[in-house]
Amino acid sequence: MPVTQAASLPSETTPTAPVPRRPRLKPLRALWPHILRYRGRAAAALVALVVAAIATLVVPIAVRRMIDLGFDESHAGFIDRYFGVMIGVVAVLAIASAARYYLVMTLGERIVADLRAQLFAHVLTLDGGFYDSARSGELISRLTADTTQIKSAVGASASIALRNLVLFFGAAVMMVVTSPWLSATLLIAIPVIVAVLLGAGRGVRKRSRNAQDTLAEASAYAAEAIGAVRSLQANTAEASAARHFAGEVEQAFNAASDAVRARAWLTGFAILLIFASVVGILWAGANAVLAGTMTAGTLGQFVLYAVLAASGLGQLGEVWGEISQAAGATERIAELLAEQPKVSRPAVPEALPEPARGAVAFDNVAFAYPTRPDLPALSGVSFAVRPGERVAVVGPSGAGKSTLFQLLLRFYDPASGRVEVDGVDIARADPEAVRARIALVPQDVAIFATSIRENIRLGRPDATDAEVEEAGRLARADEFVTRLPEGWETAVGERGVTLSGGQRQRIAIARAILRRAPILLLDEATSALDAESETLVQQALDRSMEGRTTLVIAHRLATVLSADRILVMEGGRVVEEGNHASLVAQGGLYARLAALQFGEGNGGK
Repeated sequence: MPVTQAASLPSETTPTAPVPRRPRLKPLRALWPHILRYRGRAAAALVALVVAAIATLVVPIAVRRMIDLGFDESHAGFIDRYFGVMIGVVAVLAIASAARYYLVMTLGERIVADLRAQLFAHVLTLDGGFYDSARSGELISRLTADTTQIKSAVGASASIALRNLVLFFGAAVMMVVTSPWLSATLLIAIPVIVAVLLGAGRGVRKRSRNAQDTLAEASAYAAEAIGAVRSLQANTAEASAARHFAGEVEQAFNAASDAVRARAWLTGFAILLIFASVVGILWAGANAVLAGTMTAGTLGQFVLYAVLAASGLGQLGEVWGEISQAAGATERIAELLAEQPKVSRPAVPEALPEPARGAVAFDNVAFAYPTRPDLPALSGVSFAVRPGERVAVVGPSGAGKSTLFQLLLRFYDPASGRVEVDGVDIARADPEAVRARIALVPQDVAIFATSIRENIRLGRPDATDAEVEEAGRLARADEFVTRLPEGWETAVGERGVTLSGGQRQRIAIARAILRRAPILLLDEATSALDAESETLVQQALDRSMEGRTTLVIAHRLATVLSADRILVMEGGRVVEEGNHASLVAQGGLYARLAALQFGEGNGGK
């Protein structure tokens, strides 16, 4: 799937043929640049971890000397000293463990916060072709659930894994120092245990990836259903939607249970092997003490080290599954970050001329949407719009009218031909520079769950409160805003649920007025307004069009009678061009549309 070169998490390449391999934790390497960004905190955490491990490894030595010497009357003073030393060691262990926990957990939180910000910034740069097939719920799942899984791994799981690795190797070394022959017997089992962990980890990772994918599907459906809850209620489809989501959740539960089951078997088997080995060594050591070849203190020291080593390896088995899950989550995020927009900023973009004039031209443009490559949306479209000219685009649904706006805003690039703004092919320009010269009033208005003032300010984030309110007055939004208890600061709810369609559209018009762009695109801009509001808003739009190049998409021909020119589209082509009177006189498609809307025989007059 698909920010600008934000690929600090590179994509994985998968072999085309199945090849036996170790469990793939390679995706986790992509987190390394994020860790290096906070290398000071990571180094401090590592120091705290090593200090805690050393403090833990000192305890068995004190226990051995206390057993061997402390119970002898001639060495009775040792008990007080050794217990005092052990209290000190425990204090060091406690402080180092607390520091390690704090540093590692905050490091995980910091890395995941950065990763979420990077991922969100990246998806905002992706082109229309990506969003034609992507599901917003799945993207949200990657921003939340997958990054939370990574946080768990980078924080708690990584901390536990590192601590237990240090403990395991440190205890193994001390076991060899304490009793080489017992160590040799115990260490024979370690390769077997490690092989089990590595072999089973691949299965855990695969199941975890499946569980995450299934949960993302459920999240995607939930996002769609909640966004359309009123439609569901209006069609009494709540029960059907609830059953569908319950089925998705059940699949997610089954997939998660499968992953947990694999982790449980992995953990149990590892613990069985590890502690069975410890019991065997304890039996052999007890016989050695009875035979007089080993002291009780030495056996106690060895057993404590063996327990530390076994415990470390056993807990590695537990966190291995979590780390495998994090690898799956990282891989999913890497796939998204590796997605590159097909519409991107050229390496050396061509600058648009200053000052902006607002000229627009389509030169033999052909285009098909990526999801429907065999169905052309535009074929050989050519026309030019002079600076300050008002051009209306009419035609039946599916004729390609809105596609013109999609290409002009460079949400897509044409398959062939050129789209120009002020004489520059926009494929060679910076998309942000092109869009900065355009103000859009869409038919389907996006309203955010914030105040009316902030929704209008979306048109120009640096605008003052006075400028926002002036744009609202020009769009006649003040007529309903002044009746609200909090005026311009009134919160409108998610997607503007507390506003009517006409109120939402007037906010969109206010945004376009505030933007002060030289090119104005109106896509059925007054379609949701009543007759009185439409008249008022049309007057505001007429004022805002002065000095601007304006393209108007309209189905109601009454709204385009004053246009300088009318383009008539059908089947992705411009089939007629002229003003209202000349097009009616031609007796073609426009004349038929005018007859249907204005009545037979009056010719639209």
